Amino acid sequence: MMQPQSKKETKKRGLYLMPGMAASPQIFEFIDLSDSFDVVHLSWITPEFEEPIEDYALRMCERVHHQDPILLGVSFGGIMVQEMAKHIYCHKVVIVSSVKSNKELSLSMKISQKTNAHKMLPTQWIKNLESLAFFVFGSSVGRKIGLYQKYLSERDPNYLKWAIHTLVNWKQKNFDPELIHIHGDKDTVFPLKNIIKTPYLHELTDGTHAMILVQNHWFNLELSKILS
Repeated sequence: MMQPQSKKETKKRGLYLMPGMAASPQIFEFIDLSDSFDVVHLSWITPEFEEPIEDYALRMCERVHHQDPILLGVSFGGIMVQEMAKHIYCHKVVIVSSVKSNKELSLSMKISQKTNAHKMLPTQWIKNLESLAFFVFGSSVGRKIGLYQKYLSERDPNYLKWAIHTLVNWKQKNFDPELIHIHGDKDTVFPLKNIIKTPYLHELTDGTHAMILVQNHWFNLELSKILS
């Protein structure tokens, strides 16, 4: 008797998730897209001394093992996936609570770029979890600061100084016109008023800089549609 032929399993596209500055892949713990994608969680690697973002991004690309992947990055991770996409071909690139041009940086970051004020931040400030949580997730952390601290696994001062300096001095002005940008109207780190409007911008009502955690239900419902 002939055995029925089994259907060939469709290979899922790789979806790589890059957390924000100082954050661990745990920030994606409430996002489940495994039915639609082969999901890979990326984490930060130790930067070389004064390593250019281009070189760092190239090293991060060594962790991508799918052809034509989708890269999604949150906050500073959104900047990183854009830099990675300059080295490898990507099906789509998505940034969440992030910026696609240095023109979108906050005024304080632009001032720091010219004055190097960020270099004067004391090591004690960087090691202070409460201050770090406010810097990474914005003022929305409020009374939930203890909850957000559990997501901050990258606390090495050398990494943090590198990351802050790299963010403030990011040079990109022009961006991929088809870059998918998801941003909240209550983001205090990268205010929506500074964000350049494009057909691929998705604005979330009441979305804060930490909306990947707070509004995870929206991402679980809508992200697959956006990426299809």
